[in-house]
Amino acid sequence: MNMKEIREKAKGLGVKNSSKMKKADLIKAIQVAEGNAPCFKEITDCRQYDCCWMGDCQV
Repeated sequence: MNMKEIREKAKGLGVKNSSKMKKADLIKAIQVAEGNAPCFKEITDCRQYDCCWMGDCQV
């Protein structure tokens, strides 16, 4: 996802100050808003293959 799409997703979830956040912080805030662990870029060998952030995270 590009930053515009990520910010739109964050806005839809009610994440505050999304326009001022860096990409990784914004994705972590989205993960929390969705009820998930804020793990973006923190796990080197992730097995959550159905995660929509997998492509950006495990690069």
